[in-house]
Amino acid sequence: MKFSIYGRFHIDVRREDEAWVAYRSESGKRTKVEELIIPPDLGAQDIAIYLDDIFHEYAGFGQQVEQLER
Repeated sequence: MKFSIYGRFHIDVRREDEAWVAYRSESGKRTKVEELIIPPDLGAQDIAIYLDDIFHEYAGFGQQVEQLER
């Protein structure tokens, strides 16, 4: 799943070995975001809410985390 974090950058979240793994996507490159730990029992439908909780300091008025791809 790919998410736009308030239009500032993109995070790609994938399920790998029973865990959620996040990558930052920019300029055709993917870099693992080691410091972003997503609880393994979190449902896919709740990832955007979780990312909003984590990255809320980047938000401008009325901005939200947007899912771009499933």
